[in-house]
Amino acid sequence: MPAKVRRVGIGILEDPDKVIESAIAASGTCEVICYCRPGVVSKKPGNPSVQITEHASPEQAMIDDLMAGRIDAAVRGTLPSNATLKALKIAEGVDHLERIALLETARGKKFLLTPVGVDEGWTVPEKLELIRKGKIIAKKFGLPEKTGVLSGGRLGDVGRHKQVDASMAEAELVARLSGSEHCEILIEDAIETCGLIIAPDGISGNLIFRTLTFLGNGYGHGAPVVNISRNFVDTSRASPNYTNALLLAASLLE
Repeated sequence: MPAKVRRVGIGILEDPDKVIESAIAASGTCEVICYCRPGVVSKKPGNPSVQITEHASPEQAMIDDLMAGRIDAAVRGTLPSNATLKALKIAEGVDHLERIALLETARGKKFLLTPVGVDEGWTVPEKLELIRKGKIIAKKFGLPEKTGVLSGGRLGDVGRHKQVDASMAEAELVARLSGSEHCEILIEDAIETCGLIIAPDGISGNLIFRTLTFLGNGYGHGAPVVNISRNFVDTSRASPNYTNALLLAASLLE
């Protein structure tokens, strides 16, 4: 029997040409269904593997199709974050989403980073669960499964501030319980050998992500949500394209 063709959805609110071009580029790996409001896409893609689904609420239509199995994975694309992620949380019955971002430096070094949401990864158990799930993703992407746990300073900074001390103590504990390495604050060294980087908290992780992608000429290829039953890749509307996010979503189905 021929292999099943995977169907990946992606949302369009703005920049339709950017999303359509990304869908066409990824269409050799999967079929791509683009969800948008009526009239947003004025010209059909001209590619049988790229389809347009129009709906008054494209984020809800995409999540509904994902949950019903009509598509195998979904990418947020340029849909609004609040409405799309709220629909996903309601559909999955969770109160928060845990994401692991695939990043790339300006020099082409890829690594996974988590937590990247301000409400994610604040406790030791949460970090341990993110490490467990992150190692699975790292293996799928051919990245080192070695994990580097970051903290708020170098070991020589102990005693300078109680929050720094607490951050390093927690990082030491997480590293010991997970078989990871406490890399202190030295993220530039950690990415040389670690495929998965654990930020001290969701705020600093979000700052690392935004600094790399918006100021440092790096790339954010998408962030799979890892605490739900379906394959969903979150993205930024500022991304230059979504080809890698679509390929990332398709690879999670392997």
